[in-house]
Amino acid sequence: MEGFSLRSRAIAFAMCAGAVAFILAVAAASERVLTVESAGRALIAAIICGVMCWASAERSIASTAGAIDAAIDRLAAAANGDLQSEIPEEVEQCVPPLARAMDGLFHQLHENLESVQRLAMFDPVTALANRTNFRRTAERLLAELPQGEIAVLYFIDLDRFKAVNDTMGHATGDVLLGMVANRLRAVGDRFAAEGAIRAPLIGRLAGDEFTMFFPGIRGERDAERIGRGILFALSEPFDLADQEISIGASIGIAMRPEHGTTLHDLMRAADAAMYHAKSLGRGRAEHFTEFLAAQIAERAQLESDLRAAVDKDQFALVFQPQVSAADGRIVGAEALLRWRHPDGLKLPGAFIQRAEETGLIVEIGEWVVSNVAETISRWGKLGIEQRLAVNISQRQIDHANFFRRLRAAMHAARAPASLLELEITETLAMHCSSEVLDAIAALRADGASVAIDDFGTGYSNLARLRQLPVDRVKLDRSLIEHVVEQPESRTIAQAVIGLVHGLGCEAVAEGIESEAQAAVLRIIGCDVLQGYAVATPMAEEDFLTWARGVEPRRIAS
Repeated sequence: MEGFSLRSRAIAFAMCAGAVAFILAVAAASERVLTVESAGRALIAAIICGVMCWASAERSIASTAGAIDAAIDRLAAAANGDLQSEIPEEVEQCVPPLARAMDGLFHQLHENLESVQRLAMFDPVTALANRTNFRRTAERLLAELPQGEIAVLYFIDLDRFKAVNDTMGHATGDVLLGMVANRLRAVGDRFAAEGAIRAPLIGRLAGDEFTMFFPGIRGERDAERIGRGILFALSEPFDLADQEISIGASIGIAMRPEHGTTLHDLMRAADAAMYHAKSLGRGRAEHFTEFLAAQIAERAQLESDLRAAVDKDQFALVFQPQVSAADGRIVGAEALLRWRHPDGLKLPGAFIQRAEETGLIVEIGEWVVSNVAETISRWGKLGIEQRLAVNISQRQIDHANFFRRLRAAMHAARAPASLLELEITETLAMHCSSEVLDAIAALRADGASVAIDDFGTGYSNLARLRQLPVDRVKLDRSLIEHVVEQPESRTIAQAVIGLVHGLGCEAVAEGIESEAQAAVLRIIGCDVLQGYAVATPMAEEDFLTWARGVEPRRIAS
């Protein structure tokens, strides 16, 4: 019976029922004496009985079966995505409960699919297009634009949103993001209504980053006007939790076809322009320029070269001595990273920031960890008792695992932890997580020491500083640069050294450029000196040779 509908089966059943009724009627009539007249009457009665039986079965069964057939066809259409068509009329007439159930099911499925679509393509906080939706739609709009037609992409980053999020909570921050989205919509609608400009595509990429794409503008003047409109809209205070909150924004502008014809090129250009706007003081809109293009190319080349340097082991450590201010004896050395680039030796300032941006600092950090542990192990075997200081980058201090790996590497190399010193900048030290502090404390319990680097250049919370496991504080060179010729500089340096001593730490002065500076710092109480006036950074073998020839003496008098 495969391939037959329920209705055809019901009709076949009705016909069979009629045939059975007819046969039974004939059989009943044949029990009496059968004449032509009686046979005719019996035959007529049998036909009427069979027809009525068939009609009754067809009416009660076949019509219902037909409605079910229609319901099956409608469900098959729904399975192929049609949730909008009406429920067949015969289903509503013959099987009303089934019709109501199907209508409720399709309505619920339609709502669920719309909800999934919204979650997949729109940001739930602002109802703007999310990253995926924005990219797909912008790429389609770019592909549809005639060759040479101008479009503009704005990359918008809120300037003070993080402070609002941190002080007022994420829920309030989400409300603010929704208000920002409404203002961006208003800007887009206003400029679209003013002239022959199409309504923009607006998206929220992540966090406090928004994008606006205007296809088909008239020229750079329109791009400037829209940029100023966005800046003005976001610079106005927001009424939030009964407070007036001002945030502002930094905006990068990229134009098609001048800065690229693909979304990837425009996004990269607008992103670079936005960061340039932030570097110029925030609260401004900046166009992408050839200068920024050169910077992007330079950063890309630097990243490529850094990856090659990691693969080819082009890094090296050099060592700069630290000596006692009182008698000149060597008390330690700072391990400094160098890159043996094919074009010449590069200092960390030329590549560390890019390494942190790309994440390559993790691999470089692993190399430093391994080499520092091996160096300390060698020094321990040589009987050297001076500590070796190593700088910790921002990317490394964000992860307690770095310090755990360093500790494991020290144990694996059987390197005495008493020769290890961790140097952490003042700003980073203020933001260490409790997990990081615990990992540092474990190293310190092994015998390692901790120094605060570049003290005097960041924001210090003295209560927080007292809680940190610190042994030494290194004064930034800006604090000691003018101690020889400026009495006020000497007063400040002396006050800072007194503060360091009050915290129970040694004061280390780095960047000593002259014997006169060393003499002044010794007089005002500095404990340790480091800089070119003492010695330049050296390769390990040269450092050990230099150290053997140093006799305790007074640096200056």
